[in-house]
Amino acid sequence: MPAKPPTDSWTLKTIAYIHNDFPTKFGLPRQSGMLEGCLSTIVFETAYRNADALRGIEGYSHIWLIWGFSQMAREGFTPMVRPPRLGGNRRIGVFATRSPNRPNPLGLTCVKLESITHTQQGTVLTVSGADMMDGTPIYDIKPYLAYADAIPQATGGFTDESDFEPLQVVFPEQWLSMIPQDRRATLFKVLQNDPRPAYQHSAERVYGFFYAGLNVRFRVADRVLTVWEITPMDAAPHSP
Repeated sequence: MPAKPPTDSWTLKTIAYIHNDFPTKFGLPRQSGMLEGCLSTIVFETAYRNADALRGIEGYSHIWLIWGFSQMAREGFTPMVRPPRLGGNRRIGVFATRSPNRPNPLGLTCVKLESITHTQQGTVLTVSGADMMDGTPIYDIKPYLAYADAIPQATGGFTDESDFEPLQVVFPEQWLSMIPQDRRATLFKVLQNDPRPAYQHSAERVYGFFYAGLNVRFRVADRVLTVWEITPMDAAPHSP
């Protein structure tokens, strides 16, 4: 039996932070690639703003991000979780899911590398398809290798069992006009994918999340999502 390493814990170094239009986890896509048009930027910490560290990355169309669930501060180990894909009603082993409630709160995301720019903050990567909130720490970046990482015959466990149908979205013009043109497609996709928690499906409740500096509030009844109100993030929402 091989000897154990000298320590059973490691200190991860934050090499960069991601920035986008989602300041909270509510409303985020539940998996990467679901919002291909949603752009994020990756800004490196000062110690890692060395252009040589990214030399050659422009040759890849996609990259892997290893990051931290920065809002997860739970102690202890929960062996079973309730995946949203199963409506929050069925328990699955944590290691058979991508739940953030893990012994080590690490995330793994594949994103498309859209552009590389050189700024006063060093080399900045623009990516699309991230499922990470604004300010999420990134611990490592690795290239996506199609010959090794793509497995067409792979099976998807319980995700193959669930049939998800997008919601119909009703977006009154008075609220739609407040959304910048280049942010509308992403917001529509978020709403169609039903951002509500799996355990909260009240037709009477007004739900809301922050996106692109706005508070987006909505209701859902009979598979139809109706935008109820759009206000600036710092404005007090009206009561239903």
